[in-house]
Amino acid sequence: MGVTIQQIAEKAGVSRGTVDRALNNRGRISPEAEKKIRQIADELGYVPKSRKRAIQKKELRIGVVTFLSTRVFSSEIRRGIRQAGEELAHQGIRVLVRECESMDEQEQIRAIDELLEQHIYGLAIMPVNCAAVRDKLNEVAETYRIPIVTFNSDIIGTRRLCFIGMDNRRGGQAAAGLMGMLTRGTGNILIITGFFTNYANNSRVDGFIEELKNRYPEIKIAGVHCTFDDEAEVENVVKTSLLGINGINGILVVSSGQAGIPGAFRSLGLEKRPYVIYFDQTPCTEEALREDTADFVIDQDCFTQGYEAAQILARLLVKNQQPDSEYYYTNIYIKTRYNLQNCPLVRGQEPSQPLL
Repeated sequence: MGVTIQQIAEKAGVSRGTVDRALNNRGRISPEAEKKIRQIADELGYVPKSRKRAIQKKELRIGVVTFLSTRVFSSEIRRGIRQAGEELAHQGIRVLVRECESMDEQEQIRAIDELLEQHIYGLAIMPVNCAAVRDKLNEVAETYRIPIVTFNSDIIGTRRLCFIGMDNRRGGQAAAGLMGMLTRGTGNILIITGFFTNYANNSRVDGFIEELKNRYPEIKIAGVHCTFDDEAEVENVVKTSLLGINGINGILVVSSGQAGIPGAFRSLGLEKRPYVIYFDQTPCTEEALREDTADFVIDQDCFTQGYEAAQILARLLVKNQQPDSEYYYTNIYIKTRYNLQNCPLVRGQEPSQPLL
């Protein structure tokens, strides 16, 4: 039996009318009392009547927001979302997707607003890590009472239910371990990232630097450069850095634009290239391994991220099944030219059982 407004009122020590005003934004209540009532409603697992009616009519809609839709690494995320959508459609659940082309915060907020206009009952999102998106997600959770799951990239300071994706700090640590072995613990390392507003990129860089300091203190950081996932900018940064800084013997790329690195090597006519580690297995990084312009690729299970983000919300909305954990970490794979075809997309788990 579901939680009632009367139960919330009794626990909060207020009237049913006060609870109704707090949960339905009808005003005439202090912010402190509203916050307390909403917190109690969350603790008890209260489901608004509007969502109950939608469940009964099997008209559930789950919204999904991604960014960098043109990036190759996103193709497996899209495939996971698409498969989840096909499975859930047979169960009366629609998955509505909005793909942003960039990490522009206003573009992402507009995508969220479009989905709210479609009366979604759950939101899965690859968030841009900024104050505006953070505030918007808290509005979605607190005002609209819509559960949120983040995937691939996380955002702190929000009331999202859980995150599903790579443990990016651990991925950065893995990259540091590989780089330390390649360089024998000495030299200068150039770090290339895409956007400083990307939580995943930042976590990888943080984990990499932290592990180098702990295990390879003689390795120095030659610089951390934001290249906006642009191939030409990556090439320019690499050329400028190799010409201007002595002793760069390693390059870590935590984002897209990797194709600019072989171009920089060719332009400079290097007799011996620096060691190179990429993130994410894509046709570009596979080619780099085969052509010996890179040494390792650290891959994540993007399919599972897109697939399970929608499934977690569906299980919550239909069965009131809360996530088992705040963090669902997908596997970290170390790829070389010799194992590119070995289990390229091992699933974190079998597809979810039907909900209805």
